[in-house]
Amino acid sequence: MSQALEKLRQYCAYQERCHSEVKYRALELGMRGNEVEEAIAALIADNFLNEERFAKAYAGGKFRMKQWGRKKIQASLKMKQVSAYCIKKGLAEIDEDDYLQVVQQQAEKKYQSLKGEIPMKRKYKTMQYLLQRGFEQELISEALEQIANNSDFK
Repeated sequence: MSQALEKLRQYCAYQERCHSEVKYRALELGMRGNEVEEAIAALIADNFLNEERFAKAYAGGKFRMKQWGRKKIQASLKMKQVSAYCIKKGLAEIDEDDYLQVVQQQAEKKYQSLKGEIPMKRKYKTMQYLLQRGFEQELISEALEQIANNSDFK
């Protein structure tokens, strides 16, 4: 068990991990039942594993690097079985001004890429794209409204 625990420590030290990832890795290393739970408890005690820290790093990273919206980040964290409290803490890491700016930038970029389409279709496709990226409907509507009022996009 000590060799497997050391491998789990290295696994957690490399980057932030959630409990489900560590549990899956422990099972891959041949740990079973109580061994897995004891290993996770030891990692938490040694501060190698912290779900709140993971949620903050994950949400911040997905927003900054992949420019995902809050809904997509939230769904992804739920799939990783992160607690609702930690998800809320993670999403709070995203700066509101930066978030609104990214929504607007993504909307403008997508709208510009659809130059050959009729205006209604451009608007629809842009909305679908932003919804897939996890942005909220209200923010998308506001961004599209700004595009419609801007003469550069006609």
